[in-house]
Amino acid sequence: MARSPYGNYGHAILTAGALRTPGRVALTYCGEQSFTYDELNRKVNRRAHALLAAGITPGRRVAALLNETLRVAEVYLAQAKIGAVTAALNPYWPVETLRDVVAASGCTAFVYDATVEAVVERIRPSLPEVTTWIHAGEAKESPDDSEPPLGAFHDDPLALYFTSGTTGLPKAVVHTHTSSLATAQIWLDVPRGPESVFGTGAIIWGIGFPAIVGPALYAGMRLVLEQDWGPANFLRVVPRERVTHVSQIPSFYAALLAAPEHEGVDLSSVQVVILGGEPLTATMLDRIKARLPQAGVFSYYGQTEAPYTCMGRVDDGSVPLGSSGRARTGNAVRVTDPRGRPVIGAVGEINLAGPHRMTGYDGLPEKTAEVLRGEWYVGGDLGTLSADGVLRVLGRREDSILKGGIWTQPSVIEEAASALDGVAEAGAIGVPEGAAEQRVLLAVVPRAGHTLDPVKLGPALADRLPAHQRPDHIVVTGALPHSQDASGGPGKLLRGKIRELL
Repeated sequence: MARSPYGNYGHAILTAGALRTPGRVALTYCGEQSFTYDELNRKVNRRAHALLAAGITPGRRVAALLNETLRVAEVYLAQAKIGAVTAALNPYWPVETLRDVVAASGCTAFVYDATVEAVVERIRPSLPEVTTWIHAGEAKESPDDSEPPLGAFHDDPLALYFTSGTTGLPKAVVHTHTSSLATAQIWLDVPRGPESVFGTGAIIWGIGFPAIVGPALYAGMRLVLEQDWGPANFLRVVPRERVTHVSQIPSFYAALLAAPEHEGVDLSSVQVVILGGEPLTATMLDRIKARLPQAGVFSYYGQTEAPYTCMGRVDDGSVPLGSSGRARTGNAVRVTDPRGRPVIGAVGEINLAGPHRMTGYDGLPEKTAEVLRGEWYVGGDLGTLSADGVLRVLGRREDSILKGGIWTQPSVIEEAASALDGVAEAGAIGVPEGAAEQRVLLAVVPRAGHTLDPVKLGPALADRLPAHQRPDHIVVTGALPHSQDASGGPGKLLRGKIRELL
């Protein structure tokens, strides 16, 4: 493929905007600094030349531990232009995780800001392979603001973005210049206008960068960067900057609207609310629309490996509430049964495809082979797909029960059991763990003053559930295993421990 400069992420995201509308404001930072597209591009170019002078060459892997949002934008774009591969580190990881991820990722350079100096001093002695250490706030800026030589294009690796797995080291997801530019095209499916303003807070490192910063600049929007995007600062920044577009999780609005501070604050500029990461209930949607009646509310679904794959507007009936919309322009989604056959209207594994998809997990060919099946990424989530292409996400495959060749979410069985007289709580799980054909184990807790007979519960549930969801074993117990929440009370149901009741 010819190496067009527009195949370089930094050039396409920023330089193109500086050529197109040099005087348009590209970015404001904490209400204190403002840069036009031309000014921001020159600032990034000066950073790029300084990195080149420090020995950051095309293909070199650079660990980036940055908390200051302006530094994140500046460094990530500069490294994209010169072809360095950014290992986008999470500033909230434990010190040991940071150290081990840098070592495993093969980084030989490290760039950081003032917020993490103490952490860097702790890990530096244990990373002898890192020979170049750059303090982003203290490094001398190059006087040269001309375009640097572009060092990577198209299918060359751009960055390593890390998964948030709960076991082992976070996996490094490899995204290219092409895949990241494809993610930036979300505005083909979400409305915007010539005066659109995207507001966001601190979490733009990692996949948040190509999912938020990249799209905003690519579309020629004004990007409002803050260090804090909690409800209190949100209420200050939105009216000050006339923010039109935001991307959050539904629980943000639970916190925002639960307190009276939002009352009387002018939020009339908000035109688009993009929500993902957790379910949006009808009650929460009603509360958001009551406070922001002028805003369109969009749900999305994607993963670090394939960001923003599906999207749809849920407040006007374009797609049903509880769904994640349809595949974005240029992307594809399907659902497959346990044999890998596409299904419509039935529960199966969600498959994602498109130019935005990762190329694989860095240094983990076996893990990559598990999830990349031809053009499809299969990440372990279950869902249903309607005949007209609307995706509904149900949960993780590892939490489901596979019986009779059909997946079932435990909550379906638990809800049916909890509706029976005398049942206080129910927990369902598949046994044996991970088997291709499982039996359903149901544990039930009686209400105070009631007794439960497993022999009688079985027929009662047989009237309510299809064969593949009916319990094979029912156990009556005094309590189900739960985690402990922050207040010391019962937290999440620990379904895995239900197996111990057999």
